Amino acid sequence: MSALVEVKDMCKVYNPGENEVRALDHVNVTINENEFVAIIGHSGSGKSTLMNMLGCLDVPTSGTYLLHDQDVSRMSDDDLSDIRNREIGFIFQGFNLIQNLTALENVELPLIYRGVGKRERTELSRNALTRVGLEKRMSHKPSEMSGGQQQRVAIARAIAQAPPVILADEPTGNLDSGSTKEIMGILKDLHKEGRTVIIITHDNDIAAQAERIIRIKDGQIEADYVQETEIYEE
Repeated sequence: MSALVEVKDMCKVYNPGENEVRALDHVNVTINENEFVAIIGHSGSGKSTLMNMLGCLDVPTSGTYLLHDQDVSRMSDDDLSDIRNREIGFIFQGFNLIQNLTALENVELPLIYRGVGKRERTELSRNALTRVGLEKRMSHKPSEMSGGQQQRVAIARAIAQAPPVILADEPTGNLDSGSTKEIMGILKDLHKEGRTVIIITHDNDIAAQAERIIRIKDGQIEADYVQETEIYEE
């Protein structure tokens, strides 16, 4: 496997000076293509800041971030936006769906921003919703769906144009145990198909379902190890 993500000596400092906060403190981590990784830490550990860096939602104070051998740590906002559109599918805890749009329209929306033609984006969106088991819910709006179904719409939106990286921030945080199992099953299937899946979580049970666990504490990598158990065991 080749390196997909390379973080080198990364720092993120807020309020530089006497009252500075080091959200990330000289972090080094490499994630290869087709890995299934959980980044775990308590509130304030730095995991959300690291997610923002990996997702090209923010840039570090110092250090570098290579994504597909391209240094994105000093890119402009427009260039970062292009990288996010091409490389990363986001799944958020709060679903981030537009309430007055149908499931199909929610999945299509990012594709409109990417300039995908109507026929192609409709086909991509329908395929993605079918992929997550919502072929009969395409015309439903978020208020007409359960939390688990809404999260599956969010996953369909993330995977519609087959980005190489799936970045999931607490993807099961608002779900019951049944929906949590369904969502984790979908993420595992995406990994089996060759995607790189990175989950940000505070939940040890969720992290235990990944191949590799990276623990972060006080802005530093505390542990980084590969699981010994088979993650696809029932």
